[in-house]
Amino acid sequence: MKFLSNSRQFHKALAPWVFLPLLISSITGLLYRISKDLLGYPREKVHWLMSLHEGEWLGDNGELIYVILNSLGVLWMLITGFQMFSKTISFTKKVTKGESKG
Repeated sequence: MKFLSNSRQFHKALAPWVFLPLLISSITGLLYRISKDLLGYPREKVHWLMSLHEGEWLGDNGELIYVILNSLGVLWMLITGFQMFSKTISFTKKVTKGESKG
């Protein structure tokens, strides 16, 4: 349980490493989808965006590692972020001594 209590430190330590890859993936994925579907560009003209999005420029092994690490980074940030969020929000109403009826 000590591991879960240090979620803030783990989140803070990993955030700088996953920020740029996640930013690149989200922007290139969004631009690819908008360009292809809404603006009507053919796949050949916007494939360079998907190449950046998937990490194709790193080669076959690099692409696999990039995608796996990117996915694990997203999951890690979601889990630790939710843990920090849930510690700050109380889902049950706390009753003070003066409010109790019985």
